[in-house]
Amino acid sequence: MAIRKKPSWQAPRIGVGQINLLENLSNASAISGQEDAVRKIVLSEIKSHGSDYEIDPLGNVLVTVKGRGRSLPKVMLAAHMDEVGFMLVNDEGEGLFSFRAVGGLDARQLAGKAVWVGKDQHPAVIGAKPIHLTTYSERQNTMGMASLRIDLGPSNSKKAQVGDQATFATKFTRLGPSLRGKALDDRLGVATLIELIKNAPANIDLLAAFTVQEEIGLRGAQVAAHRMQPDLAIALDCTPANDLPMWDGSANEQYNTKLDAGPAIYVADRATLSDPRLVAHLQRVGDTYKIPYQIRQPGGGGTDAGSIHKQRGGIPSVSVSVPGRYLHTAASIVRLADWRNHVGLIHAALSHIDKNTLKR
Repeated sequence: MAIRKKPSWQAPRIGVGQINLLENLSNASAISGQEDAVRKIVLSEIKSHGSDYEIDPLGNVLVTVKGRGRSLPKVMLAAHMDEVGFMLVNDEGEGLFSFRAVGGLDARQLAGKAVWVGKDQHPAVIGAKPIHLTTYSERQNTMGMASLRIDLGPSNSKKAQVGDQATFATKFTRLGPSLRGKALDDRLGVATLIELIKNAPANIDLLAAFTVQEEIGLRGAQVAAHRMQPDLAIALDCTPANDLPMWDGSANEQYNTKLDAGPAIYVADRATLSDPRLVAHLQRVGDTYKIPYQIRQPGGGGTDAGSIHKQRGGIPSVSVSVPGRYLHTAASIVRLADWRNHVGLIHAALSHIDKNTLKR
């Protein structure tokens, strides 16, 4: 069934103010379980807008924006506040700490990276044996996390302790049409959700969940969905774009998503089979408003939708993500145009949801 375009519809604007908000979110340190810094920014934004909210016992920020009318569809949007990082597990003296990963990280990419340790963001570096001193056999083997250390230096040795968390010390910046920063997975979703709260369509009751602990098992979303009891849900995230050329010149057929191709609609990932009615709804809206989108290649990975769709009696769910290169590393790259189209597609889709959306 075709969707009739609303002449008065306008996408929320993504301008300097929204980019500055994303910069603050990206630069904040908020490893899974310690999302305080991002939660503080979220609360500042929604309080200034006058939105009703609560913080549940796990730390999720749950916002309700009522539409105009009775018995409106209850639509949950979820974006996770946490990021991948590190936890200090052993104090070896002189400011050296062994550590473990919090979330999915590749040890091969860590040596030499600058990090911030603790809530006060003490500067440190991830140290490894320099290549000059490695043997041939060592260079042939993958470097494991057990051979790395976080080094704060002797003068800062008392400023950290076992149990403290650390994150990459990457400052957000704009690179022409691109945005570079750490934790764009999923600070992009958080910034998008804030804008959708401020521009909520009147035809639905918007249930916004800024979730915790997504990177270690989609934990916050499980609690949030059970509490909010939505009719349907959309997870807002950032997904890997593996769209670089192949080293041997062959065609890249496992790209997952591509930059400059618009927001990525999920059909299937490791944790969810997206509701086909919602996938079709998003596609119809994109076609009607000529908003570019792409279908994420089915495969691994997962979003908060993986927990949401299994709550209570089942919640029809889908994920829509901004494609980004180099996720779960010290610096990711996304296109500003893809983010703008992500916000536009979600807002347009929300504006066309009614009691018959899941019946079509």
